[in-house]
Parts: sequence; C-alpha cells; structure tokens
Amino acid sequence: MSDIRVIAGPYTFEARFEADAPKTVAAFKAHMPFVSKVVHVRWSGEGVWIPLGELDFGVGYENHTSYPAPGQIILYPGGISETEILLAYGGVHFASKMGQLAGNHFLTLTSGLENLTALGKMTLWEGAQPIRFEAL
Repeated sequence: MSDIRVIAGPYTFEARFEADAPKTVAAFKAHMPFVSKVVHVRWSGEGVWIPLGELDFGVGYENHTSYPAPGQIILYPGGISETEILLAYGGVHFASKMGQLAGNHFLTLTSGLENLTALGKMTLWEGAQPIRFEAL
C-alpha cells in the first residue's frame, strides 16, 4: 500500500510512510507537498540528498539508522550537521564531514525501484534533479 507519490527527475515512485516513525511522518506531512532538489551525497555512498540547512521539523530520533537500504528515505533532524533528507539508491553509510550520522527512516519506496540506480547516476553525472513529494 502506498501513501504518497515521489517524482524525482524524470522518474515517478510511490512510497509508504513508516509506522515506527510517527512524529517524523506527522512533521513531514505538515510540509507537503514538499518540493525541492536532490543532489548526490558527498560522504555517504550511493544516495541522493536534500540539504535543508536550519529547517527544524521539531522531531528527535525515532526509527533511526545509519544504513538505509535502497528505496528507504531518512530524515536527519539536525544537530552536528544540517537538517537533510536522504534517499538511498545503493549502499549507504550515512555520514557528513563531522562523521557518522543517523536519520529517521520514515518513508519507503514501494514502486519504481527499478529506476533508483538511474536516478542516482543521473544526479551524480548531470547534477541536481527536482523532487516532489505529494499525496496520492
């Protein structure tokens, strides 16, 4: 079952919210539709991220991980590094120039997974891609 549509670059995915991160889900829903750009990660491996600077979602850690699987989306609520959202398309060890981080796994892609690697490579080689999270 899917809750939202994620449009990233030319690709469309569907995703479900994670019940184990209720505060993060509620905070993110309050910002929907969420529109930004993804850039390729610098330190974390095979992922794309949305740098959010000082944006405060008002959440702490819940259902957090440093190793999101392909198709998992995490929210780092800020602290030692800036607030960000990361989408893993391959192997990820979530980190910043300050070292290892952990983010709240709040969303998982449920369709379009065959396009994840293409999105990641496109973002790496062609630059920032638009991304939009919207209700189904």
